[in-house]
Amino acid sequence: MRLYNTLSQKEEEFIPQGAQVKMYVCGITPYAPCHVGHAMSYVIFDVLRRYLESRGYSVFHIQNFTDIDDKIIGRASTENLSYRELADHYIKEFTSNMSQLNIREAHAYPLATAAIPKIVEIIGGLIERGYAYAADDGVYFRVTKDLNYGKLSRRSLESMLAGARVDVIKGKEHPMDFALWKTAKPGEPYWDSPWGPGRPGWHIECTSICLDHLGNMIDIHGGGQDLVFPHHENEIAQSEAYTGEKPFARFWIHNGLLQLDEEKMSKSLGNLVEIAEVLKNHSPDALRLYFLSSHYHSPLNYSDHGVSAMERASERLRTALNQESPKGGATELSPVPFDKGFIAAMDSDLNTPQAIAVLFDLAREINRAREQGYAVCKAQDSLRRHGDVLGLTFKDRPPREAIPLEPVVSLFKETQSHLDASGLHKLAEWVNFHSDTQDTTTIIEILLSIRRELRQAREYGLADNIRTKLAALGISLEDTPEKTVWKSQ
Repeated sequence: MRLYNTLSQKEEEFIPQGAQVKMYVCGITPYAPCHVGHAMSYVIFDVLRRYLESRGYSVFHIQNFTDIDDKIIGRASTENLSYRELADHYIKEFTSNMSQLNIREAHAYPLATAAIPKIVEIIGGLIERGYAYAADDGVYFRVTKDLNYGKLSRRSLESMLAGARVDVIKGKEHPMDFALWKTAKPGEPYWDSPWGPGRPGWHIECTSICLDHLGNMIDIHGGGQDLVFPHHENEIAQSEAYTGEKPFARFWIHNGLLQLDEEKMSKSLGNLVEIAEVLKNHSPDALRLYFLSSHYHSPLNYSDHGVSAMERASERLRTALNQESPKGGATELSPVPFDKGFIAAMDSDLNTPQAIAVLFDLAREINRAREQGYAVCKAQDSLRRHGDVLGLTFKDRPPREAIPLEPVVSLFKETQSHLDASGLHKLAEWVNFHSDTQDTTTIIEILLSIRRELRQAREYGLADNIRTKLAALGISLEDTPEKTVWKSQ
């Protein structure tokens, strides 16, 4: 198996350092609802773990919660909550979201606040070694002491400073020196330390948790590409400075970012599509297929339409699995070529788009073989097994909420207005005759009848308007020679 290592900037053969794969994935800062950008990242690392385990590796997976930082303190103050109440609320919500997405639980979810004794110990060690110093507002890491600082992001100190907005702080030796410990401001939560009451900086918690749970060297350190600098760059610097061992992590794996209108999706920007909202309308399988249909390195634009397309695709996989294999079939469809294709794709830097293509090829062959009287049990088992590696449940999408009446009635009245304006008075009178109808299904059926009449009259613009407006309400249409079939997407 080969994986792209951000540190070397090339694909390398993955061989763990021992019998157990030690994997650390950066967790969330729980101060707001999680969005689909979080979902994509954790789905990707869930698939990496699942694939490693399917190949016989034992994986020890740790993921932290940054349960104290400026954003949590600010949000808690705004909502008149303690930082603990706020963090616990969003940790619980995150856990629920991950369960719904069929993401396997990490073996431990350490809290930053629980790691503070180890953090204080590490900071003390860094000061003793000359890699850190106390200033007026806390303790800083001395970046000029680390001659390899910038090796992950391929940046020099000069390029980091160019165009950067760095606050000038009294007692800070270099503008790029980063905080290990922050002195508490009035009213903020704090912990005691040799440098006064305060709390840890962002980066030091991950070093502490990794060293405490996984040892001085880990196999895989994962996260989004937005964490390469400064977070992961600073982790490497402080970790290797403290232990004196290199490398801190053998493979740095980073996923591309999920975007909304070409802009990174983030809580701080406020351009969120919340996981909970997406799962009201789409199955976990559809969302996972959408994420995995693009290579994990690549950025991906979120599209509700795209997820809907994957909903239909996931139905094709379920159909292939749910059909009964012909009894007494003389020949069994062999899944071996598909097994080899799936493994080859996943071994090639987790090429999930190609792996998914193999699954759909297998599903198509299952359907074809079954029609020809071949037994397909082994092939179905193969499809289910590989689907499990991708975290697919093969379960039907949960029923959607009932279509609300008000927007359908509004479309009904809008259609009547368009018909009158276009001189189609008989159709307008027909709509008016049914204007008191208060049943959603009946109104939709009447709209479809009107659309059929409009198409026959070559009024395609008005007919298409009805289709477009129904689609906006989550209602899709399928035209057949006999009739138009509609369903709630």
